[in-house]
Amino acid sequence: LGCVCNVTGDDDLPYEEEIIRNPYSVKCWMRYIEFKQNGPKSTLNMIYERALKELPGSYKLWYNYLRERRKQVKGKCITEPAYEEINNCHERALVFMHKMPRIWLDYCQFLVTQCKITRSRRTFDRALRALPVTQHPRIWPLYLRFVRNLPLPETAIRVYRRYLKLSPENAEEYIDYLRSVGRLDEAAVRLAAVVNDESFVSKEGKSNYQLWHELCDLISQNPDKVTSLNVGAIIRGGLTRFTDQLGKLWCSLADYYIRSGHFEKARDVYEEAILTVVTVRDFTQVFDSYAQFEESMIAAKMETTAEMGQDEDDDIDLELRLARFEQLIARRPLLLNSVLLRQNPHNVHEWHKRVKLYEGNPRQIINTYTEAVQTVDPMKATGKPHSLWVSFAKFYEENEQLDDARTIFEKATKVNYKQVDDLAAVWCEYGEMELRHENYEQALRILRKATAIPSKKAEYFDASEPVQNRVYKSLKVWSMLADLEESLGTFQSTKAVYDRIIDLRIATPQIIINYAMFLEEHNYFEESFKAYERGIALFRWPNVYDIWNTYLTKFIDRYGGKKLERARDLFEQALDGCPAKFAKTIYLLYAKLEEEYGLARHAMAVYERATQAVETEERHHMFNIYIKRAAEIYGVTYTRAIYQKAIEVLPDEHARDMCLRFADMESKLGEIDRARAIYSYCSQICDPRVTANFWQTWKEFEIRHGNEDTIREMLRIKRSVQATYNTQVNFMSSQMLKATTSSTGTVSDLAPGQMGIDDMKMLEQKAQQLAAEAEQDKPKPKEKILFVRSDTSRSELAELSKQANPDEINIDDDDEDEDDEDQGPEGE
Repeated sequence: LGCVCNVTGDDDLPYEEEIIRNPYSVKCWMRYIEFKQNGPKSTLNMIYERALKELPGSYKLWYNYLRERRKQVKGKCITEPAYEEINNCHERALVFMHKMPRIWLDYCQFLVTQCKITRSRRTFDRALRALPVTQHPRIWPLYLRFVRNLPLPETAIRVYRRYLKLSPENAEEYIDYLRSVGRLDEAAVRLAAVVNDESFVSKEGKSNYQLWHELCDLISQNPDKVTSLNVGAIIRGGLTRFTDQLGKLWCSLADYYIRSGHFEKARDVYEEAILTVVTVRDFTQVFDSYAQFEESMIAAKMETTAEMGQDEDDDIDLELRLARFEQLIARRPLLLNSVLLRQNPHNVHEWHKRVKLYEGNPRQIINTYTEAVQTVDPMKATGKPHSLWVSFAKFYEENEQLDDARTIFEKATKVNYKQVDDLAAVWCEYGEMELRHENYEQALRILRKATAIPSKKAEYFDASEPVQNRVYKSLKVWSMLADLEESLGTFQSTKAVYDRIIDLRIATPQIIINYAMFLEEHNYFEESFKAYERGIALFRWPNVYDIWNTYLTKFIDRYGGKKLERARDLFEQALDGCPAKFAKTIYLLYAKLEEEYGLARHAMAVYERATQAVETEERHHMFNIYIKRAAEIYGVTYTRAIYQKAIEVLPDEHARDMCLRFADMESKLGEIDRARAIYSYCSQICDPRVTANFWQTWKEFEIRHGNEDTIREMLRIKRSVQATYNTQVNFMSSQMLKATTSSTGTVSDLAPGQMGIDDMKMLEQKAQQLAAEAEQDKPKPKEKILFVRSDTSRSELAELSKQANPDEINIDDDDEDEDDEDQGPEGE
């Protein structure tokens, strides 16, 4: 105790006594150390040493002691002896703390800061040997960061190789380091191993293709540094593995040979690429790279020639390169076409484009057509496969080789097309070729052969049968045969063709009409009518409309009124089941027949039936025709019943027009009372706010033909009708709101959405009251004359009377503001 007192002060005695009592208590030592923290460093170190002598296995004491010693030399020169003393302290600590990774990390980091490379490396290795493998991930990041900063990469490479044995998933980090230090050969080898490892998962989120693309770029751009790999085999392996990125891989392979100086091999790679890629994108990438390569070769040659002087051999070589480049550019459309055909060899349109590209080269055209017809499968073809055969035959025809063209057509007729129309088009083109060369008998023979009944009949739409067994039902071939028979054959042969078309049930309405017209031209009128009848039996509405229309017109033109009953029967048959859309034309034709050859009353009956049978939109027009014809035949008085019927059945819009015309007719006949009754009746459907024209017309009528009582009656009806229409909710609410605001002045200041409940109740009560009054004054529907209460103001009557008689003296000098005829119900 006396020795301790010599080195400590009186303040330390309590701590010393506590330590003497509890020498193995870490807490007692730590309290003493904490007390002496601000004292001399030598004293603090002595206390740590005393504590560690008693407790050499305390991690807490060792950790704090080493940290304190490192702090004491911080900022000092690394050559001072104190650093070595601290290193020895770490070594002494590791005798007991060799399983503590924190102590190893601090020691290694301390050695790294001293720039002791070899000692640091060996200490890292000792740490890895001393610590269990589960603690190694704490050591390796510091170790790798240390070796990456070394001037020579060999140490780092060896350390990384050891590290990857433990953590192969971090191979990308090693590859990046190798690329950064220029060790590209080993980087390529490592990257190839990563690409071939299907279980490898990139920590940077790269896909296998991205890694493969990096490998291709690495080995193709550095052919002189990558010697351990077979570059050609690797890239070609990628061509079979990544078929959707062929363009980039081909360019990488060519780039490898270009950088290696093997220009001819690079050119061979480009040629192989543009002849094998199957997408336009890949072709564009390869072709652009190929063209750029040729341009760079020409530029390099021109630069070399300019520097070294030009001789004859250099001139020939430059011309050769220029010619090669021009040929490449000229081949581009053909090469692109080849790409599209490799993508889809059954694309008919691209085969036609290929033929056009060979224009001017007959041999290549023939070879292309031959290859096309042999390659294209009609069942898989895109486009019309028969057009290849037809174009092939036309090529021979244009070169005056008819026998070869006929051979092509004969072969084309034996191809199993997908659609019957394709084979029919071939037969028709075959016949047209013979017609162009005036071989009429040959053309007839070809089409008769096409329409001949096969040994095995088949339905037209039976896809299980070949088209050769179904073409006999093709209307396209039969139509052309019929045209040829009309022009070149006999009457009997043509008639037989048309009969055969009808028997096969492939005729169209136009075929029926053509057949009938043909018979009519040869004066076989009854036969033509029979043809119409056969067509009518084949079709239903609306397809039969054209046949009926033509048939009825031709029948009337032929017989007129001679066979009236037969004509009537035909019209009745036509109208039986006739849709309203087509009825108008037939009814008008029927009525015309009755007017010219039958009875007028029958014509009127037809018109009346027509007004009911046609579409609603056409009834107004039909009534107009009916009225006009009735007036011409029977006189205007006969039209009264028609007008009444029209007004009853037509919509309001057209009924108003009919009423005005009806009233105008009655006024012209002098039937003023009748006209007034019509106006009164029509007023029930005329809202004064919408149909002001009607009320103006009635007003003018009363001014011309009426008196004070009739004018008052007209104005009263007008107000009554307006009141009726004003009961509509929207209009009534706006009028009531206006009336309320004008009388009280309280609602006008409110927005529409801010009205009070009492205001709304008041408006509803007034609306109900007005509706009840309007219901009492409402004219009864369908009445001819309306008797209403007369309360027209004197000023209105005076004004209207003055308009009726301008010479009359106005005896009413009253200045009172009275209502006029356009006033609404709120003014009453």
